[in-house]
Amino acid sequence: MTPDQAASSLVAHAIPFTLVLFRMAGVFIMAPILSSTMIPLRARALLATTMAGAAYANVAPHVQAPADVDLLGLAPLIVSEALIGLTVGAIASTPLLCLELSGVMMGQSIGFGLARVYNPDTDIDTDLLAQLLLMIAVGVFVAAGGLEALFGAVARSFERVPIGGMRASQAPLDVLLGALQSGFDLGLRVAMPVVGTTLLLIAVLGVIGKTMPQINIMTVGFAIKILAGLAILALATTAIHEAARDAIADSIDAAVLWLRRAGGA
Repeated sequence: MTPDQAASSLVAHAIPFTLVLFRMAGVFIMAPILSSTMIPLRARALLATTMAGAAYANVAPHVQAPADVDLLGLAPLIVSEALIGLTVGAIASTPLLCLELSGVMMGQSIGFGLARVYNPDTDIDTDLLAQLLLMIAVGVFVAAGGLEALFGAVARSFERVPIGGMRASQAPLDVLLGALQSGFDLGLRVAMPVVGTTLLLIAVLGVIGKTMPQINIMTVGFAIKILAGLAILALATTAIHEAARDAIADSIDAAVLWLRRAGGA
């Protein structure tokens, strides 16, 4: 092969590989763990490029860029490919974010709102219980093979959803709404035992404070709420793990199923 032929062959693969890279990079922007700000941006970019190279080597026969595409025509293709990866990552992240939200609800109800700490993962202040539940959810996600499933689904998606084959009518609004609905349902089910117990304690402590005003109910009640809330959370850890496992598995299946339906499989 002459140098000119090698150069032309390399150029022929440049645009398809770029589009594969952007579809894979969309997962790194939204998917659990991969989107963490604790991972340096350069490391994520290098990892995304490496995964795109591995995927391109297997799916190259199925990846064909439109003929005679110019720079102006490449922009919408890049956006479309990135949105596919973003959608898959968003669907998979919804249960984890909703579990973190349930931790915020529990923390506020038992009085942990005063113990907010800086979370380098999100670059904001978060509640202690929110971080705890998020770590549990991340552990369940890894144990369930979530990362492998996402990468495998995106890599195989080129066989079903060719480059430029995603249309606006195929936007998975129903899948996203379903993921949000199930995620909020999961968050409420996880938070309600602690929140409900705290509300009952507040009512009981209010009655005691009215009937026996000599007791410093504010000081005593603050400690009682924390101890009761943590005790309920500890007792419910097994149930939370099972609920998180089912919700995360369902979200991964929903993302994979959407890719299959989008490709007409």
